[in-house]
Amino acid sequence: MKRLTFTFIALLAILSAMAQQLPVYLDESKSIELRIEDALSRMTLDEKIAVIHAQSKFSSAGIKRLGFPDVWTDDGPHGVRPDVLWDEWEQAGQTNDSCVAFPALTCLAATWNPALSEAYGISLGEEALYRGKSVMLGPGVNIYRTPLGGRNFEYMGEDPYLAGRMVVPYIKGLQSRGVAACVKHYALNNDEEYRHQVNVIVSDRALREIYLPAFEAAVREGGAWAIMGAYNLYQNQHNCHNNILLNRILKQEWGFDGVVVSDWGGTHNTEEAIRNGLDMEFGSWTNGLSEGASNAYDNYYLAQPYKRLITEGKYTTQELDEKVRRVLRLMFRTTMNRQRPYGSMCSEAHYATARRVAGEGIVLLKNERGILPIDTASGPKKVLVVGENAIKMMTVGGGSSSLKVQREVLPLDGLKARLGEKIVLKYARGYVGDVTGDYNGVTTGQQLADNRTPEALIAEAVEAAKDADYVIFIGGLNKSDYQDCEGHDRKDYALPYGQDRVIEALARANRNLIVVNISGNAVAMPWLKQVPAVVQGWFLGSEAGNALADVLTGAVNPSGKLPFTWPVRLEDVGAHATGSYPGTWRADHQVIDETYAEDIFVGYRWADKHQVKPLFAFGYGLSYTTFKLSDARIDKKEITADDNITVTVNVKNTGKRAGAETVQLYVSDCQSSLPRPLKELKGFQKVYLQPGESREVTLTLDRRALSFYDDARQKWVAEPGEFEARIGFSSNHIVSKLTFTLK
Repeated sequence: MKRLTFTFIALLAILSAMAQQLPVYLDESKSIELRIEDALSRMTLDEKIAVIHAQSKFSSAGIKRLGFPDVWTDDGPHGVRPDVLWDEWEQAGQTNDSCVAFPALTCLAATWNPALSEAYGISLGEEALYRGKSVMLGPGVNIYRTPLGGRNFEYMGEDPYLAGRMVVPYIKGLQSRGVAACVKHYALNNDEEYRHQVNVIVSDRALREIYLPAFEAAVREGGAWAIMGAYNLYQNQHNCHNNILLNRILKQEWGFDGVVVSDWGGTHNTEEAIRNGLDMEFGSWTNGLSEGASNAYDNYYLAQPYKRLITEGKYTTQELDEKVRRVLRLMFRTTMNRQRPYGSMCSEAHYATARRVAGEGIVLLKNERGILPIDTASGPKKVLVVGENAIKMMTVGGGSSSLKVQREVLPLDGLKARLGEKIVLKYARGYVGDVTGDYNGVTTGQQLADNRTPEALIAEAVEAAKDADYVIFIGGLNKSDYQDCEGHDRKDYALPYGQDRVIEALARANRNLIVVNISGNAVAMPWLKQVPAVVQGWFLGSEAGNALADVLTGAVNPSGKLPFTWPVRLEDVGAHATGSYPGTWRADHQVIDETYAEDIFVGYRWADKHQVKPLFAFGYGLSYTTFKLSDARIDKKEITADDNITVTVNVKNTGKRAGAETVQLYVSDCQSSLPRPLKELKGFQKVYLQPGESREVTLTLDRRALSFYDDARQKWVAEPGEFEARIGFSSNHIVSKLTFTLK
């Protein structure tokens, strides 16, 4: 017994001695910064170079000798993209990489519900974690500058304040699961056509007031662990190695301590990448076999070319070590974080989140005669559904956000399930659009080809519409090239595939026509006066059909609000009215210079300045119930620069259905030394109320809410004088104005 005790004590002593010799980087009780420096001191030059560039399409090398796993990224921001081959974009052929598709970020922004944004991030993080992903490439917060933007559906609208409030909880939710958010595309990435060649010329004011605030919120409030540089140029430098954006603003001014990742193929110069803030280079030009060298990743700008510059003495390892510190920090937050929870994939909880986001994001744009919700209680009804988007999968396509889903409920199927046996539901095609249904090897499996003429399709739909109680046209855009899709912008503002003719014919045939527009962008609606009900449906993901049916039948009371201004025509948009979009090619035809001539007046700011009436205003959205705002007041009439001001208003549901309303608070500077918008969104809150219920909403304004960016002084300035707090239901529906003075 004594010998056993002695042996046990000796063993403890040996283990204790061994533990004292363990590298600090393995000791989770130590701060991350100590662990970073310890690991960095143990790395060779080759190991340092290896971790700052890709080793495959979506991964970068770990440090195998020291026990650091590889870092795996994957495309978001709406779901975890299916795995591709090591060096190719085509599918890896796995059977366990299907996901839940969450609604596109335009829909998330349209919920105006930050709590729901956090739930979205948590669900996505759990799916990514289950799939072994450490970095999700999203969310995107580029500003909606023109409705022709091909990638607008991946972003959070036109207003920097709304985008900032919605992106922060998304990041926190995602990163709470030990998966890094990689916020993109930093910055000024507002064109898809020739996106590698566009050099943006923009004032410092517009840069700071419109295009950077959501990124700043993502870093300073959201604590984002990664940022993705954009393809385009700013001040003649590519944004993946742009000294002003990455070094001066992001890292020095905002104190960003994470990793700057290049967009795939967005790096162009080794020395600029070394000096100008890029930390990890990813690219997509090689498959390692028929295209590019077999060791192509070693030829990346931050690979062997960088190592040669160090070994030749042109650079020390000072810049390299700083990049590696950031990569190690990312690793300790993700792959080396033993406290990360377990992930889950395709859970019913995730589908429930997707359905709720979709339901809250759908926007009711028009509802004459109370045609919606569809009456399913007063006896049998005949419902006709028309349109390709009622039967077309929308999760495949669109570029990097294309997904491989476990299931996708189509609008027609969702309506069938919701309406039940008492409703006679028929379908007519109406028009034929893009029937291909594949992207990077993921195929929908749908056979949508239809060789009938447009006239025959319209005639069939019109004949079926004549004796229907309701006609629901489900059309809009899709995720094909030159629509809502990465790589190209839209060619015009009109609906494609002759849909206007179909809608106009249906409106003549049946007075109870409901148009559901599926898109991530505004579209022209020349038929609007002829149609009693219009619904904006977005790209709704896996639960698309169920969510649409929920809203159309009243199971869910619509509460979505537009995250962008919906113009009557393109000429009502600042980028087009000024003639600045899409820019001008230089003489050498290598670069397009695009001047943002509308400056700070984007979206509703432009409409206010030029008294342009939109088709639908920013922040607009109807409900099946009604609301009233009353008793608006502020807590003080005079404030100093260090004070906050509190605005309170009573909200009452004056209708007969439970529902939600979003109280919106705009600020007006009554007199300024520099031109300012008539008003700017600076607060909002979504309120859920039962019929007859009322509640007080309190919103707070701080100094930043009163400030503009003075480009002469290079600082934010809140000038003394009179301000107005404007409270309302949308940017052009203000019901209360409260005046206060900044002393």
